[in-house]
Amino acid sequence: MSEKNDNLHAGHRQRVRKRFIEHGFEGFEPHEILEMVLFYAIPRKDTNLLAHKLLERYGTFAKVCDAPVDVLQRDFGLTESAAVLLKMLPPLSSVYVSSHNDAEYIDRKVAVELLQSRFIGATTEKVALALSDAKDRLIFCDIVIEGSLTSTELPLRRIVDLAMRSNARYAYMAHNHPSGLCVPSKADIAATRRASETLWSLGIMLVDHIIFTSTEYYSIRSYAHSYNVFVK
Repeated sequence: MSEKNDNLHAGHRQRVRKRFIEHGFEGFEPHEILEMVLFYAIPRKDTNLLAHKLLERYGTFAKVCDAPVDVLQRDFGLTESAAVLLKMLPPLSSVYVSSHNDAEYIDRKVAVELLQSRFIGATTEKVALALSDAKDRLIFCDIVIEGSLTSTELPLRRIVDLAMRSNARYAYMAHNHPSGLCVPSKADIAATRRASETLWSLGIMLVDHIIFTSTEYYSIRSYAHSYNVFVK
């Protein structure tokens, strides 16, 4: 790259950074966001064209980040560092949101926010659990298993063990549907009933079982009259 092109390139990056510092990503197009992210892994190359190519292939920023590292390297010439940077973004967002939202006290609204953050960027089904004590103080909130409720047995033993060891009084269960269909399956309903009955026998109330997609959520408790799955 010539000295003149170097200067133009550096000037463009500086203007983009200044724009972000002043306004965040407000007004940015998806390719401009991706271009800027790639600045930090590809220091001496125009990342605008690369951002366009990635979005043409995958369609959305999220799907670019979900692409396999080896494919990003092979098909687009990304270095391992650049590909890994993109793969880091979804879990990094999850860490940020969950740590930002962690609250001392929890109710159903807070539980939705906390649990939702555990599924940011998830491409496989996972089961998460939040626990609180008799005074609604948050004790635990994390993923407890990966795998759908139809292909993986509900981790009831692990849920019970965590709840008992934590002296929990209330439990909030959640899992995600990466397919995007935000309605409970028969397996989801059966799993909810089994968890509610088992936990209640130990003096622990299952407050809700929440299903998440990337854009919405479904509270089974909100439709409890239709399913008759909660002991209380």
